[in-house]
Amino acid sequence: MENGRRLLKLIFICIMGAAILLIYLNSLDTPGYRRASSSSADPGPYHVAYPRNYKFIMEDTPTCNSTTPFLVLMVPVAPSDVAARDAIRKTWGNEKLVLGQLVETLFILGLPGGADAEQQQEKLKQENLQHHDLIQSNFQDSYRNLTIKTMMMLEWLAAHCVQTSYVIKIDSDMLLHVQNLVKLLLDPSTAKQNYMTGLVWWHSPVLRNPFNKFYMPRDVIAEAEYPPYPLGMSYVMSLDLPGKILGVSPQIKPVYIEDVYLGLCLTHLGISPTDPLENTMFIVDPRHPLSDCSLTKVIAVTTTSIPQMTGYWERSRQPEAKC
Repeated sequence: MENGRRLLKLIFICIMGAAILLIYLNSLDTPGYRRASSSSADPGPYHVAYPRNYKFIMEDTPTCNSTTPFLVLMVPVAPSDVAARDAIRKTWGNEKLVLGQLVETLFILGLPGGADAEQQQEKLKQENLQHHDLIQSNFQDSYRNLTIKTMMMLEWLAAHCVQTSYVIKIDSDMLLHVQNLVKLLLDPSTAKQNYMTGLVWWHSPVLRNPFNKFYMPRDVIAEAEYPPYPLGMSYVMSLDLPGKILGVSPQIKPVYIEDVYLGLCLTHLGISPTDPLENTMFIVDPRHPLSDCSLTKVIAVTTTSIPQMTGYWERSRQPEAKC
């Protein structure tokens, strides 16, 4: 009986010790805010993100081919997320002429996965026959492949949109106030070249805890801090940058954190991202519901659902609210 109690006590102590050790390891890193969960039970091997051997398999769009937009809205989206694409097509992605400037929207995606991948791909073909706004490359679409998706986006822009002035990369769960963005880009103080803005992250620590989702080995990045970069939820760049970033990317070890990778490329180019004119322009973690006043100031803001995004968009098109 006594031996049984001792055994149970020993097991309890071991369990508590393991739990305390795990909590301590996770507390070693205190990263800046990121939208995804920051922990993972199985970080897996370090992922080589951009081997540069992909090609486009769907790109029959008039955008930048028979048209010359001032601004292109590039929306990375999962192949299966047709609901998000349709919502954007009916809201901010449908704003074509803004303050006298042509604006066009494209969705960029990789290959669907799962048992029904072939059926998903056929649906994507039919969807594109209707809308002609899908840009698809032959990499596997997944969270770990976001850098691939971003670099393929830049490849397409550099090849097709040389006459376009600006592009915004914006996630599909965001509200975009297109008029406010175009107004910013038309401002004489906004740079025409070497320009990148968004919610810029400065002095973001490189996370060394192997149990953290954003773990980065020292042999990949030796520095304690990342260079400045705009958070991947939405960032704007002048159209000279895609080609420049692609030009230096072979000299930079790829990382799967796509916005960090762009920051590494910018640093290699000697270019620093630009903070937005107002901190109300790009909001990653808003307090919902947003007021009418906030909607008159924002450019891009995270939303929690399609109905919320649609409602915000409808309100943002009303006469300006008094703040």
